[in-house]
Amino acid sequence: MSSLASLRPAMFAVALLAVNAVPASVMAAETHQRFGYGTPATPEQIKGWDIDARAEDGKGLPPGKGDVNHGAEVFADQCASCHGTFGEGEGRYPKLAGGNGSLTADRPEPTVGSYWPFAVTLWDYINRAMPFPTPRTLSADDVYALTAYILNLNNIVPADFVADKESLPKVKMPNHDSFTWQDPRPDTAMKPCMTKCVDPSTLKIVSTAEGKDLTPRTSGPLDTMQPK
Repeated sequence: MSSLASLRPAMFAVALLAVNAVPASVMAAETHQRFGYGTPATPEQIKGWDIDARAEDGKGLPPGKGDVNHGAEVFADQCASCHGTFGEGEGRYPKLAGGNGSLTADRPEPTVGSYWPFAVTLWDYINRAMPFPTPRTLSADDVYALTAYILNLNNIVPADFVADKESLPKVKMPNHDSFTWQDPRPDTAMKPCMTKCVDPSTLKIVSTAEGKDLTPRTSGPLDTMQPK
């Protein structure tokens, strides 16, 4: 009787292992399965997120078009309350026009006309972020028209300009050639050193971004919005 009782724990352990044991093939299959959260994105959902337009060549711009006159109407209805009737800015909202030749001044005005390097970037920003209270509510035609109007405010395109996926990438912005397309910052990547390391006292900076006019100066007179 005592020998039978002593076997019971061992028998229970074997039974427990048998219940919990899972073939290795099943375990391997389960590790590659998904957790079952969510559902695959539909083409319509992907299309809703795939809205970017490439600055250099306009890849990603949708069909549609808009001219300066229609852009003036949309601007008056959707944009003027923040950016002014002619892009001069209202309150703390940014200026969209003007600032020509000011980037090297003590108080530069980086507007669309004076600073931005690509016209397509203007379309892309308006399309994804404007109007400020209700972004993504403008049609492609309205965004094209607004882009044409703002470019015209900056005397970059004529009054009869029609913006579309073909014409917009061809617009050369006034400040395009003033951008550098290589990172001017020094390379600070260092491999970890565990043995035969360089003596830190012998290291010195041989390249720096200082003095290369990478950021505008702010030493000029304060604007009228600053408290006195």
